[in-house]
Amino acid sequence: MAFSSNGGGAGYGARRRGGGTLSEINVTPFVDVVLVLLIIFMLTASVMEFGIEVDVPKVRMVKDTAQEMPVVTITKDGTTTLNGKPVNINDLGATIRQRFANAKGVYVRADRETIWDIVAQVTAELGEAKFQVNMVTQPEDSAPKGRK
Repeated sequence: MAFSSNGGGAGYGARRRGGGTLSEINVTPFVDVVLVLLIIFMLTASVMEFGIEVDVPKVRMVKDTAQEMPVVTITKDGTTTLNGKPVNINDLGATIRQRFANAKGVYVRADRETIWDIVAQVTAELGEAKFQVNMVTQPEDSAPKGRK
């Protein structure tokens, strides 16, 4: 009597060799992804726990408020004032240099109903005098209740 160890007949071995379905899961890509994620978490956890030490340079505090800088105010009717005192638009640059010798920038406040031509003239005059023009606005949430 002869026995075959490789399933030489038409039994189980023949079915397997015939190209049936393979029911094994390939876990190699899964293991690769898990190891990469493990390394990333190990590196970021140490940074999150201790933080990154940065020694920033120390500077003295500079107080820069609107009272120390020139403020040009333009009313509805076109009247132009510099910190509350009337000023001619054509003499605006020279007046600012006379009153504020170290001024590099100027705040411009204009009523929302001011004619745009006057605002443009003031801005152009300040630009020709080499001043940085900062427009003063008001956030919508802090606007007075009566105005929309």
